[in-house]
Amino acid sequence: MVITLGEILASDKEIEAMATRVFFKAIDLLGGLNKLAEYRSLTWLPSLARASIAVVMRDEYLKTEKEIGLRLGMASSSIKSMLKADPALALEKIRNFEKLADEEKRELRVHTSGGIAKLAYKMVKEGSESNILMELAHSIAQEAMEVCEVPWAYLVLKSTKGVTYPVINPDPLRDRLKDIKVKDRPVDELLDHLTYPLKNPAHLLKEIKRAIEMSG
Repeated sequence: MVITLGEILASDKEIEAMATRVFFKAIDLLGGLNKLAEYRSLTWLPSLARASIAVVMRDEYLKTEKEIGLRLGMASSSIKSMLKADPALALEKIRNFEKLADEEKRELRVHTSGGIAKLAYKMVKEGSESNILMELAHSIAQEAMEVCEVPWAYLVLKSTKGVTYPVINPDPLRDRLKDIKVKDRPVDELLDHLTYPLKNPAHLLKEIKRAIEMSG
């Protein structure tokens, strides 16, 4: 089998895209950007970025510790330690960060970033995207709808701003969408015909459109 340069580059882009989603979900787990700004001595975000890439390479693309180490410029032993980290223990240490001794804080980087990245990856795969990315996607989609002049899509996005994804049932959407119509059909009547969970705002619009088409 011959692998072309284009395929290698595409794979790199896919790894980076997935790792970015994991990285931002990890920031959510750490309390968001405002919370991170409070951690004056927390300087291991580069370690979290490397951990996000490492977890994606192993779990999404089945790369070996050696391959991951070569990609990240790290020893295989460090990669192994990172990927063995306990997510629950990592979260506990972060929540009690200010109570840790200075030496413990210095030792957090590789191990704790690995635990946080593993948990973030699991949540992203289950459909729980980063709140930061969801708000950004929502804003971009809303602006696009304004330009494209698709009234119902714009109104749906505007009315659902702040909804937490994934949405697992119609309840969080009913009150927000009860006054919106698509082709003379109230959107809240369509909600029971959507396929859940809804992963993000784009998925919501796609499902509403599908429900309209299915109803004729």
